[in-house]
Amino acid sequence: MSIETLKELLPDYARDLKLNLSSLASETLLSEQQHAGTFIACALASRHKATTNAIFGEFAPKLSPEALTAVRAAAAIMGMNNIYYRFLHLASAPDYKTLPAKLRMNVIGKPGVDKADFELWCLAVSAINGCGMCIDSHEKVLRAAGMTTEQVQAAVRIASVVHAVAAVLDGEDAEPSLPQGG
Repeated sequence: MSIETLKELLPDYARDLKLNLSSLASETLLSEQQHAGTFIACALASRHKATTNAIFGEFAPKLSPEALTAVRAAAAIMGMNNIYYRFLHLASAPDYKTLPAKLRMNVIGKPGVDKADFELWCLAVSAINGCGMCIDSHEKVLRAAGMTTEQVQAAVRIASVVHAVAAVLDGEDAEPSLPQGG
C-alpha cells in the first residue's frame, strides 16, 4: 500500500486531507530520515491499520533497520509517557509531581539514531496524544539541537494530517452503511 492508495480510500468530504497528505509527503524541511520517521511514528500513534500499512509501505524503505526500530521505540515510549505525564499535568493534587515516575525510559537516552531525530518523532507522537508536558520537553531539546520553528511545525503538521486521515478512515470503517457526504 502507498500514500496514493491511502488517498483513494478517503471519502470526498476529506479532500483537504488528500491535498495535505500529498504536500506533506513531499515536504523538504526535514531530512529524509526525519520525514519518513515522523510519518511512521504518527501512523503508529494513530492506531489505524490501513493508515499504518500505507505509510509503512511508502516510508519504511527510506529508513535503515536501526532507524525503523527507533521510530517504533519512539511511538512505544511516548504511548506510555504521554499518558503518565498528561496525568501529572492535569491532576490537581501537587504531590503526584513529587513522586518518581518509576517507568523505564532507557531508549530516550540511547535511541540508536541521531538524538534530534528521535526527539522529533517523540514530539510528533506527543502532539497526537495531547501531552503538553511532553511537547514542551521535546520541543526544548529540538530547539537546543538547532531545529527551526518551521521544522518542528512540519513534524506537527504531519502528525495532524496523519491522525486526521486515520480518524476519518476509522470512522468510515465503523459506519460503512452511512451515506458519504459530497
